[in-house]
Amino acid sequence: MTQLKLTREALLNDEFRRWAKQYRGLIRVTTPAERRASVRSTLERAPSPDQIWVFAYGSLLWNPAFRFTERRIGRVYGYHREFCLRTEIGRGSPEMPGLILGLEAGGSCRSVAYRIAEEEVKTELDLIWRREMLSSVYRPTWVTVHDGEDRLPAVTFVIDTRDERYVGDLDRAQMVQAIALASGSLGRCCDYLFETVHHLRALGIRDRRLEALEDAVRARQEKSRLRPD
Repeated sequence: MTQLKLTREALLNDEFRRWAKQYRGLIRVTTPAERRASVRSTLERAPSPDQIWVFAYGSLLWNPAFRFTERRIGRVYGYHREFCLRTEIGRGSPEMPGLILGLEAGGSCRSVAYRIAEEEVKTELDLIWRREMLSSVYRPTWVTVHDGEDRLPAVTFVIDTRDERYVGDLDRAQMVQAIALASGSLGRCCDYLFETVHHLRALGIRDRRLEALEDAVRARQEKSRLRPD
């Protein structure tokens, strides 16, 4: 298994894309032309072209890899974070698929918004797209982030429920098992959860559902360790 560390350099030099292309049949990698067209279309729909924010809810919290000038904590209404994306690469394998986060319709999500400097918007969004839009499983969506004082126009990545990797009907036991046991080229699936919860807590954000999920995953791992061969 080819191991990869997701860094700014790995995105800029296309190492991340080359890594993903070796898994043909498991993922369709978007072309550079498709990526550029998606960035352009998203910017054309920007509510405030001179004020571009990115709303992060998962790994962009603890490994953003892009440059930003400001960070604020706020809430988006109409979406919630959920482990609803099956992955057979990165944080899982064909034998034991993992799960990663997406934004699903309903509820709300408290997290972090990053502001990108106006002169760096095109280059930094292109870098973010190389990562988040590696395939077409997300839909770039403009949302409003409420931070208690202002309403910030931010782009975020909403799960495409039509994609075959969308798994919105998993029960709790299936979710816990996948996160507890799966691993792949980017590391253990459980670490994706643990890092997200840790950084949310560090920011003063309590996501009770994710914290309960973390407890259940750790208990499942402990049970596996204690089970006799």
